[in-house]
Amino acid sequence: MKRREFLGTLGALGLGAAGVGAWKYWPEQGFTNPCLAGLPEAVAYHPLMRSVWAGLDPAQVWDSHVHLVGEGDAGNGAWFSPDMNSLGHPLLRLQKSFYMNAACVNEAPGKLGTSYVARMLQQIESLPAGYKALLFAFDLFHDEAGKADKQRSIFYISNHYAAQVAHAHPAAFEWAASIHPYRADCVEALQSALREGARAVKWLPSAMGIDPLSSRCDRFYEALAGADMPIISHAGRELAVLGGNQDFGNPLRLRRAMDHGVRVVVAHCASDGNDQDIDQGPNGPRVRSYELFARMMDEPRYADKLHADISALTQLNRAWALKAVLQRDDWHPRLLNGSDYPLPGVMPLFSATDMANRGLLDPAAVPVLLEVRAYNPLLFDFALKRLLHSGLHQFPASVFETRRFFERKSA
Repeated sequence: MKRREFLGTLGALGLGAAGVGAWKYWPEQGFTNPCLAGLPEAVAYHPLMRSVWAGLDPAQVWDSHVHLVGEGDAGNGAWFSPDMNSLGHPLLRLQKSFYMNAACVNEAPGKLGTSYVARMLQQIESLPAGYKALLFAFDLFHDEAGKADKQRSIFYISNHYAAQVAHAHPAAFEWAASIHPYRADCVEALQSALREGARAVKWLPSAMGIDPLSSRCDRFYEALAGADMPIISHAGRELAVLGGNQDFGNPLRLRRAMDHGVRVVVAHCASDGNDQDIDQGPNGPRVRSYELFARMMDEPRYADKLHADISALTQLNRAWALKAVLQRDDWHPRLLNGSDYPLPGVMPLFSATDMANRGLLDPAAVPVLLEVRAYNPLLFDFALKRLLHSGLHQFPASVFETRRFFERKSA
């Protein structure tokens, strides 16, 4: 693959121009996931990998950011836009190709969903008992009247399907609902999700058409606060799931949810893109989304409401923020680990060598991590974050022991 094609591929996967420009290495493990199975014992029992679990209670370790996919196998409420299979939409088609390879799925009719889950289970089985993944449902785009619009949606994972998978494999999975707050039945849908054991609500505002600052969300916020159910919301620029209004990803727009008493988890620490500083009015300057997120993290009134996950922070276009987040020890009790699976299996998006070059990882760890990744991207992502450091600063055990956060006080 030529350099121009390579850069185009990274752009299609959501790696911003700044990230591409900052990374000059050819992918250290190529472009495709080899999808190997059965981590060799020499790697599984390597002293470095043993150290990754030191001081952790695996029963408290939940991966708080895991995507679920499917293509409507057996009418289960999973759907991809036909555009993702269309030669007329080459970037979407390329994205899907990389994501499916990252997840090592069988794309034969009726096999995609089951093979996706089987691959996750295969990876989780090699981790200590107690570890779980929080599977995300993903609602459709809705217009301002609360009507679903498939034409403006990229994919859909119903609450029913996410709950079904989690209930079928209770030792491996928990699940998070996805409910558009403009829906006429949003409160009823939340109540149903609570009965089915949902642990959180997942939003991607730009792709779903959600303005978190809109008064249309208020009755949903009130219901969430009453149930002590957190929102996990993407913030900052979104390139992996295209479409919608990028301004809806402004982290400051999540103030309204917290002001209603809702716990909010800002995905990826809003570490990509720029947003308008609406705290300075409608003509406020555009600044890094991360700076707006950091401002709210430092506001005492949100100390018990605002949280963030560190999913995808090791991705090449987001890694610039890692040092700052590692050094904010005061934030660490409010951070949650998540993998953003299947992205750790998209080989060009991550580089252990780059982490070492940034001084955030011991170079001796690189070859071990690379071998782990070829077999188990979930474990690779977890181990990499456990081993990161900036001087004496590391992510503490509490960042990985996320289960307590999702156990509702009102349950």
